Amino acid sequence: MRKEPTGLLENVGGTPLVKLPRLARGLPGGVEVYAKAEHLNPGGSVKDRAALAMILDGERTGRLTPDKILLDATSGNTGIAYAMIGAARGYRVRLCLPGHSSVERKRMLRIYGAELVETDPREGNDAPQRLAQRLAAEEPDAYFYPNQYDNPANWRAHYEGTAPEIWEQTAGRVTHFLAGVGTSGTFTGTVRRLKELNPSLKAVLMQPDSPLHGLEGMRHVDTSIVPGIFDATLADERVEVSTEEAQETARRLALEEGLFVGVSSGANVAAALRYAEQLPAGSVVVTVLCDGGGRYLSEEFWGEGV
Repeated sequence: MRKEPTGLLENVGGTPLVKLPRLARGLPGGVEVYAKAEHLNPGGSVKDRAALAMILDGERTGRLTPDKILLDATSGNTGIAYAMIGAARGYRVRLCLPGHSSVERKRMLRIYGAELVETDPREGNDAPQRLAQRLAAEEPDAYFYPNQYDNPANWRAHYEGTAPEIWEQTAGRVTHFLAGVGTSGTFTGTVRRLKELNPSLKAVLMQPDSPLHGLEGMRHVDTSIVPGIFDATLADERVEVSTEEAQETARRLALEEGLFVGVSSGANVAAALRYAEQLPAGSVVVTVLCDGGGRYLSEEFWGEGV
C-alpha cells in the first residue's frame, strides 16, 4: 500500500535497525549485534528526536513563542536539529558550541540560518553549557532555553520512541543495549523503557577512555559536568573506547558494512563488538549509529586520498 506524503518533522524516528554481519563475524555463534540507524533521521542524527520533543514541549507549555530566540549549548548534532526544526517552524536559533567543532557542522548550522556563539576550545567541552546558562540568565525574556542536559523531554523522546522501536524490531529479543553519553537522553530514555519491558536487560555505558579524547559529542562521565537527566544507576556495566579504536571502526563500518557514519557511532560499535565477545549464545546486542560521516569529512583519520 502506497504511503501518503508527510511533512518533514513527521519523518523523525522510525529508523531501521541494521545487522552488522561482517564486523560481527568473529563473535561466538548465536550472538547478534544490531545498530539503530539514527543517522537516517531527516536532520542526520539521533538528536532529531530530542530536539523535536523539547521544541514541541516548549510550544505546549507556552515557554516557546514566535518572539523568543531558541538558545542552547551543543556540540553540533542537537544544534543542527534545532536549526532544522527552527527553520521549518519559523524560529530564530542561537547556539553556543565549542570552537573546535567540525567545519562541516558549523557550515550546516549556518546554512539552516542559526547564529553561532563559539567558545574557546581551551575552556573544554563544558564551556558552551556554561555560556548558554549565563546568556539565558541575563535575558530570560528574550530566550527559550530548553537546556537539553536537564530537560526531561530529551530522555522521554527515547522512552516513547527509540526503545519501543527497538523492542518491536528485535521482536522483544534484545538482551543488551549499549550507548555512549552526551546529554544522556538516548541512554537514559531507551534503557528505562527497555528495562520495563525486559527487567533482565543489561545496559552498557560506553565512554571515552580519557578526559582528553576526540569523540565529538561523547562525555567522559567521571570528569565532566553530569547532565541533570543522567541516571547512573541504569548502567550495569561500562566499556571504555579510545579515539583511535573509534576512528578505525568508523572506517570499517564504511568499508565493510556500507555504513558511512561518524566517530561516536564507531565508538558505540567498537564497544558493542568487544563487549559481545564475552556473551553467551542467544544474546542480542543493540547500539546506536548517532550521526552520518559527512559531518567529519575534513578530519584526517579517514585516510589519504579521501
